[in-house]
Amino acid sequence: MKALFTRNNSITALSILIILVIWELLARSMNSSAILPGPWLSFRTFLSFWYDASFYQALGSTLIRGLMGFALAFLVSLLVGIPSGLSPAIEAFFAPILVIIRSTPVISIILLALIWFKVEHVPVFISFLTMFPILTTNLTEGIKAVDKGIITMAQVYNVKNIRIIREIYLPGLLPFIFSGLITAVGFGWRAIIIGEVLSQPRFGIGTGMQKAQSYLLVADLIAWTLVAVLIGFIFEILIKKALKPHTHWYTT
Repeated sequence: MKALFTRNNSITALSILIILVIWELLARSMNSSAILPGPWLSFRTFLSFWYDASFYQALGSTLIRGLMGFALAFLVSLLVGIPSGLSPAIEAFFAPILVIIRSTPVISIILLALIWFKVEHVPVFISFLTMFPILTTNLTEGIKAVDKGIITMAQVYNVKNIRIIREIYLPGLLPFIFSGLITAVGFGWRAIIIGEVLSQPRFGIGTGMQKAQSYLLVADLIAWTLVAVLIGFIFEILIKKALKPHTHWYTT
């Protein structure tokens, strides 16, 4: 197992090296850092951000919006997904709503949100609508996947509802919650950035990207992108670490 882990790390490192080499070659072929800066210049710009106080205002604002959108989506998905899994009628009622939300182009939602909300609230709304259907669907499928025979047997033996939830429903739901969280956070994080780029709140990663694009600061734009990728990666790692003790089927 240790040898396999080491080998996989080596393969990952090789993949990153290849990406950097291709990036450097493309930058040299452009022969202009104003069009495509190389990895070293982009990385130096990325590091310089962390010495700028305004960067932390932008980062903090985006993180707060992300957490607000996620908390709202998770809460509403609990209120909709669990009843939908228990009742086919409730699932049928919410099915068209979820289809509409999933099928509506993000840009349409953002343009409408710009009319309805303050610019600071637009990314929160977009992230909520992006994560809500994913979390709801996973919760619904998780509830439906629980063996109803075990539930019936527990009820026959007068097992308390709290034990049924804790010892039957929750273990069955965890894989679906885990998968839903990883997917929802990935899509939701990108949606927040897109919302900020178009709504232009005072502080935000997306706002920094838009300003960099407006002034043709390509190195800054790439650096902001690296920040977004890094934060998204950290979120994914934190979710995996938090849920791994409760998901023995998860082996990575």
